[in-house]
Amino acid sequence: MTLATAWCPALPSVTPDPAGPAAPGGNGGSPGADLVLPVALLVAAGAVAAYTYTKRRRRTATRTTPHGRPGHLPPAPPAVEELDARAQRVLVDTDDAVRTSEEELGFAVARSGEEAARPFTEAVAYARGELAAAFRLRQQLDDAVPEDEAARRRMLEEIAARCGDAGRRLDAEAGAFDRLRDLERTAPQALAAAESVTREVSGRADLADAALVAMCERYTPAAAVPVADGAEPARDRLLFAAANLERARRAVDEGDGAAAAVHVRAAEGALDQAARLVDAVDRRAGELAEAAGRLPVALADTEADLADARGLLKGAAEGVPAADLRGRAARAESVVADVRRASAAGRYDPIDALRRVGEAGAALDEVLTAAREGERGTRRTRALVDGALLTAASSVGAAADRIATHRGAVGARARTRLAEADRLVEHARSLAAGAAGAAGGPGGGSGDARDVRNALAGARRADVLARQARSLAEQDVAGYGDPTGPGGAVLGGAVLGGILLGGLPGRGHRRGEGHEDGHGGGAGDGGGPGRFGGGGTRGRLGGGDRFRPGPPWDVPPDGRRDVP
Repeated sequence: MTLATAWCPALPSVTPDPAGPAAPGGNGGSPGADLVLPVALLVAAGAVAAYTYTKRRRRTATRTTPHGRPGHLPPAPPAVEELDARAQRVLVDTDDAVRTSEEELGFAVARSGEEAARPFTEAVAYARGELAAAFRLRQQLDDAVPEDEAARRRMLEEIAARCGDAGRRLDAEAGAFDRLRDLERTAPQALAAAESVTREVSGRADLADAALVAMCERYTPAAAVPVADGAEPARDRLLFAAANLERARRAVDEGDGAAAAVHVRAAEGALDQAARLVDAVDRRAGELAEAAGRLPVALADTEADLADARGLLKGAAEGVPAADLRGRAARAESVVADVRRASAAGRYDPIDALRRVGEAGAALDEVLTAAREGERGTRRTRALVDGALLTAASSVGAAADRIATHRGAVGARARTRLAEADRLVEHARSLAAGAAGAAGGPGGGSGDARDVRNALAGARRADVLARQARSLAEQDVAGYGDPTGPGGAVLGGAVLGGILLGGLPGRGHRRGEGHEDGHGGGAGDGGGPGRFGGGGTRGRLGGGDRFRPGPPWDVPPDGRRDVP
């Protein structure tokens, strides 16, 4: 069979004449016989070309990349919902990594000095900046102005990218940081330092207990709510630290530097949180006292505003919206009367009272500013800023303490609101300070007045966001469940506080979130204390069976509940 008949079976078969080719000019052959072979070759060539073209097109259509495998379609991009969930996870994990790194950096600075720790201080500052930018994007996504899907996708991807940069910078310094601290070799010195801190914080905890009792006697229970339940967690953290220091001492005596390093680091994390809980009581007592001192002046200023408002209403000043001013004045009168009655009764919440008076005064000031002379109006707004900054800073501090000491349960929403509130407070302080510095100089004027008004608006917004952050954190902690777990309150508190990475066995993850790889194991699965570093290195100490739930975590090794 010829090539032509193989590809074109419909063509007639051509059989050579046994007698040989016909003589030229003879009559022995068909007139078209000489054309059959060329035609057959052309047809065969065309068929081969058509087959090759079809095969090439099929291969091109099914290729995923220039070197891809046929039969695989390009992967679909992740859904926006998936990106959103991942962005929340990496925000939480990065925030935890930065917090842990800052915490351990403090111990390194105390031992080795600021100069030796400078590269790590810079790494933490870089990571903190990237994290702040990521939280800012998250807040924009969560606000009332919706973004289209493309913009939302870009912002979510940038959140993940910034968190990734922050984590990589910390990871890159983890090895050098370990060499600086060298906990396995310097465990005896670190142990001695931690024992000293334990004694100091324990003594301050006793004073904080007394301050909390006095606070509850002087003010209403609501005034002490942000710190009312801090004494018991502080004691649990101190017990956890004491138990780990005892285990570290045994490991040092046995020459096991690796085990000693794990327990010293766990104790340091617990001591940091115990100190924070004690500090919160002292700070709250100071804030309440300062608010009580500011309140009489705030009441007098608001009553002066009310007198101005009555004068404007009586004179029907041009350009003043009478109905709006009348409503705001009535609200301010009611608030002033309520606060005066509460303060005269004895026990009240000065911070809440100052907040209410400030809000009523700010509402009046918005209308009165246009009718007042420029400098007088600006002075009044500055006074309102001072009070607003006090209440906002108090709310930010309360939310920050709650999240820091319960971060094992708190998700992205609470952390995002806190980050934005903190940013707004700092910006308001900067605006107020700049305007105050320029007030007496040649640059003073409408720009300074605008800065003061913006500072007031920022401080008030920060106060709202910080209170939202604390409320969201409380919801997350409640959704996490009883932190006691099978290991007792002491071990459960260490996990809830994020001192030990992961979660208790049988306990759910943060509300609406899972865990990323590298975040550490559960306490029951060998999750150890976090270290300086990003998601790839912060769990490098491990834990093994050292933190397995069960006795004796509710008591120190010597069986005493008190802390040395």
